[in-house]
Amino acid sequence: MSNTKISIRFFDDREVRAIWDEENAKWWFSVLDIIAVLTNQDDYSKARNYWKYLKAKLKKENIELVSNTTQLKLLAKDGKRYFSDMMDYAGIVVLGKNFPGTKANRFIDWFTFSDESIDGKSKTKAYALFESSFIESIEVGTTKGLQQIHAYLFGGLYNFVGQIRQKNISKGGFQFAVSRFLGETLKQIEAMPENTFDEIVNKYIEMNVAHPFMEGNGRSTRIWLDLMLKKQLKKCVDWSKISKLDYMNAMMLSPTKSNALKALLNKALTTKINDREMFMKGIDYSYYYEENN
Repeated sequence: MSNTKISIRFFDDREVRAIWDEENAKWWFSVLDIIAVLTNQDDYSKARNYWKYLKAKLKKENIELVSNTTQLKLLAKDGKRYFSDMMDYAGIVVLGKNFPGTKANRFIDWFTFSDESIDGKSKTKAYALFESSFIESIEVGTTKGLQQIHAYLFGGLYNFVGQIRQKNISKGGFQFAVSRFLGETLKQIEAMPENTFDEIVNKYIEMNVAHPFMEGNGRSTRIWLDLMLKKQLKKCVDWSKISKLDYMNAMMLSPTKSNALKALLNKALTTKINDREMFMKGIDYSYYYEENN
């Protein structure tokens, strides 16, 4: 299962991991992740004990969930992989409908939602980027390279893919680079050095301030950042080590105080630059950062 795609979904800002079963063409979801979410439990041993109790209780009620359960290896906090109970889509729906408490109803609404949104479709494209030969042709550290990434992620979803915006935009009261001067601003950013970690992050910060597209800047620029780190330092960011709140706060401070962002990214650097799971996990987190923002 080492080359199997692992996806991370987020419910109430908590992880729900899933593993893709190529042979049967379906996802398997971590039962313990869902139990932990529904019980607000951070201790996995307690979540495991509750799952044992719930299985026995449901079996007495002739609700057979065990037969819908398989065991697959998931990465634990100690860095090792252990077999963990997994259920497919149908099994999770049954579990959710028979789980005590009103929170389970909200979870099922979230879980059964069919994501045909632009973000959902774009995320599928982002997953495909790892296996695509296109990734090798992307210019690293240039405006054109960022436009290539944006066009790949959002092709067919927006009518302005890869195009530098012609309008002024702002977010949360912050005004991004003025569109009238954006062409010159991007030339200056492109000319910035990218030989060291600090130089690369400085360039990333300036590109974020520029925000060259009408939509999709964050998702495109994080891939752009990782490609620079990969080329120059043979490293990339393990985005799963950076919480959404910490990332957002550091990004808001970065135009005037870059140290917080640099410390956050530096701590999360990894040499697993060709690891498929690392890339997919990074995409999951990158898209999660943009939810409701």
